[in-house]
Amino acid sequence: MAVYDTIGRTYTNYRLPDPQIAGAIEEALGDARSIANIGAGAGSYEPAGRSVIGVEPSEVMIRQRPAGAAPCLQGTAEALPLESKSADAAMAVLTMHHWSDLEGGLREMARVARRRIVLVTWVPDGGPFWLTRDYFPEIFAYDTTVFPAGSDLMGKLERFAGPARMKSLSIPHDCRDGMLAAYWRRPELYLEADRRRSMSSFSRIDAEPGVAKLRADLASGRWGERNRGLLPLDSLDVGYRIVICEVGTPTH
Repeated sequence: MAVYDTIGRTYTNYRLPDPQIAGAIEEALGDARSIANIGAGAGSYEPAGRSVIGVEPSEVMIRQRPAGAAPCLQGTAEALPLESKSADAAMAVLTMHHWSDLEGGLREMARVARRRIVLVTWVPDGGPFWLTRDYFPEIFAYDTTVFPAGSDLMGKLERFAGPARMKSLSIPHDCRDGMLAAYWRRPELYLEADRRRSMSSFSRIDAEPGVAKLRADLASGRWGERNRGLLPLDSLDVGYRIVICEVGTPTH
């Protein structure tokens, strides 16, 4: 069973597309007119005005795609049900950590894409932020085992697809997409169980001890004291990256 068959039932209530992130993805896609969206979910970041085909393993997520959304096939990144060179670009947004075979998925994206691969991911190189440093260190420990380091990911893309570049993707303070770091300036929202259920990281842990500690620190003012430097910021780099690979001649 795909993980989102279990945790994705209220996903669309909290994982709404954020305009700043959507803009960065649109820019990265450039002039690509046809897009294969891998791990497409409910289609949050599928660009309008382009031909899009989604691939998603979870039936629950496919059923949440809105009326008028792009067509979506059930399938996995490691065995895409798409013809070779069938899209200008292949994109994958915060999904690689769910793949069973990272290299296999990247090879498949390189097979399907004629021109470009666009990835949105998190890299452990940036280190933990306050949520995982102070309250849920087990999330950071696990994520470092499933998310490739930036240099490792770039090296794989260079070998399998072609030249790649990586850019920081800062998260706005009012981020609409309830990813793990979305509420970095709104810590009280992490106390809401339904919001946590829309983040796959919380599906693997017993969150109650960390939630209790955060609740106490918010009530006492300790959180504010430790993180006062965040409050004036409009956005924050917490390790999210956007990667653009121009499909060409791989080195291996």
